[in-house]
Amino acid sequence: MEENNNQKLEKEILAKFDKEQAYRQALGKWGWIVAVIAITLTFFHLYTAFVGPYRSLIQGAIHLGAGLSLIFLLYPAKRTLIQKPGIAWYDVILAFTTLYVNFYVVFHYERLTNRAIVFGFETMDIIIATLGIILLLEATRRAVGLPIVIIAATALAYGIWGKGIPHFGHAGFDWSVLSVRMYFSSSAIFGTPIQISSTYIYLFLFFGVMLVHTGIGKFFNDLAFGATGRFTGGTGKAAVTASALQGMVTGSSVANTVASGSFTIPMMKRAGFRPEFAAASEASASTGGQIMPPIMGAAAFIMAEYTGTPYSQIIIIAIIPALLYFSGVMMGVHFEAKKHNILGLSKDKLPSFKGLLKQIDLILPLVAIIGFLLAGYTPTFAGLAGIATAFVVSFFRKDTRLGFWKILYILEQGARVALPVIAACASAGIVVGIVTMTGLGGKIAGGILDLASGSFFLLLFFTMLACILLGMGLPTTANYVVTASMAAPALIMFGVPDIAAHMFVFYFGIVADITPPVCLAAYAGAGIAGANPMKAGINALKLAIAAFIIPYAFVYNPVLVLQDATFTTLIIPLITAFVGMMAISAGMMNYYITNPKLYERIILFISGIMLIYPGNALISLSGAGLLIIISVVQSMRKKQLVTNTQ
Repeated sequence: MEENNNQKLEKEILAKFDKEQAYRQALGKWGWIVAVIAITLTFFHLYTAFVGPYRSLIQGAIHLGAGLSLIFLLYPAKRTLIQKPGIAWYDVILAFTTLYVNFYVVFHYERLTNRAIVFGFETMDIIIATLGIILLLEATRRAVGLPIVIIAATALAYGIWGKGIPHFGHAGFDWSVLSVRMYFSSSAIFGTPIQISSTYIYLFLFFGVMLVHTGIGKFFNDLAFGATGRFTGGTGKAAVTASALQGMVTGSSVANTVASGSFTIPMMKRAGFRPEFAAASEASASTGGQIMPPIMGAAAFIMAEYTGTPYSQIIIIAIIPALLYFSGVMMGVHFEAKKHNILGLSKDKLPSFKGLLKQIDLILPLVAIIGFLLAGYTPTFAGLAGIATAFVVSFFRKDTRLGFWKILYILEQGARVALPVIAACASAGIVVGIVTMTGLGGKIAGGILDLASGSFFLLLFFTMLACILLGMGLPTTANYVVTASMAAPALIMFGVPDIAAHMFVFYFGIVADITPPVCLAAYAGAGIAGANPMKAGINALKLAIAAFIIPYAFVYNPVLVLQDATFTTLIIPLITAFVGMMAISAGMMNYYITNPKLYERIILFISGIMLIYPGNALISLSGAGLLIIISVVQSMRKKQLVTNTQ
């Protein structure tokens, strides 16, 4: 009964805070049609991963057509209709119209990509392109949300009427030209984002579903509690560790917060953590899962394509920033636990090492993914190897063994998980297409540079604000696509290495999920904890302060993202960065060795920034000196307090 109540609560919170989870529950007789389309879509991606993808426009059209048709069948026009049984007749028409306009691209591929370009497009082509764009935007509104639709629609309006805009004007395009460029080329809707979505991203999302249903999610929780549960604030540290492990697979801040939080948040509350802090720690760790190798979020695959950096290198480059982020969150939990004297769990309440060792085979799918990626194989091959390994491993024990109906269910869930990503990538492709056609990216980059007036710090600050503001309304993947097209070029023009610039915008797009006032992951955690949502958001911001500092650190000192790094050039900045994160976390959490005075908190924060500050040994040494002074002062005060209480 309690488990059913928890599952019901999870669904309610996901539907409330995560647009991607607000789909119909009672499909009725249409359930089998949804299942057939979804299972066929997953089989299509497994097949093309094995034998090789079709031409990009054909692969993308099948991917997008089936995905959007499922959105119309699953996501109602209004959230209030979620509980209404069955599917509205007009949604059925929209679903099959979507299939038609996308398969029109497949059946007319040769003419659309050869003769039509030379002799002109037909009226029917323009009608189909217009219908396709309208259906895409409506499906995106349902599955992802209105903000990205507004941005894409604004981009289209700019493409038509941008001629008279000061500083950002262009010649303008007639709709008959713009529509077909958007829909029948491989540089807009069917551009890089949807191409990556139709190959790598779908495969890895399905891999994540496989892991959840083969018991690895529970194993991650047990492993986290076994490793950290006995220490001070053990439940909080275990929650952070488990969420980091699960988040790198799910790639969704809100979904991971709810999935992990339904188990970890009540445990943290029982241990003595404040409800708003329990919600915040879960949200911070779950959000960080998107920057945690080896899977990371879907945007990481697009970053590999944009920067020309192999994905196997991306996951290595991301290790140090991710470790800095999670060390900051973990330290914050530690100082909170010390402040409130929250101890670890007793040995009898923790998973046994022997029991965990018996389940060690559950990590083989992740080992397969990492191994093949590092060995130089393509992400497609590595993803297939991981899926195959997870399938085989599931048969090792009775409780994870997959039967025929469970396999069909997993195949269907693989498609459902991918739907919001498909819609977001396609709509973001509209923005990319307009940026390419009009040269808007270069104009915006130049504008940001002019606004910064030659100040590198101001350039970074304005770029950060743009990423966070966009991230409050866009999913991570779409946010990254937009900012990589518009904001990252400004950093690159200033001399920032490509990978550091792209990681910068990637990070700040992610932390929007825990940045008030629109901090959806924190709100979702607050729903489970029964806490004040805004207090949870503020606590999440304090815990995740590392995410606001680390991007500046690796842009100023690219050695932290392994650019021209050697052991001697990396080790000192790495040590000072970790120590600096400890000082900043102590200042934010209002506890170090003992409760600090206000001036001590300020000094802790300043010393942390000085330690992280790159390339200046004198500043770092001064920061270390300040931290030592505060450590001595606090140690003496704590000793005095102990003496007085005896």
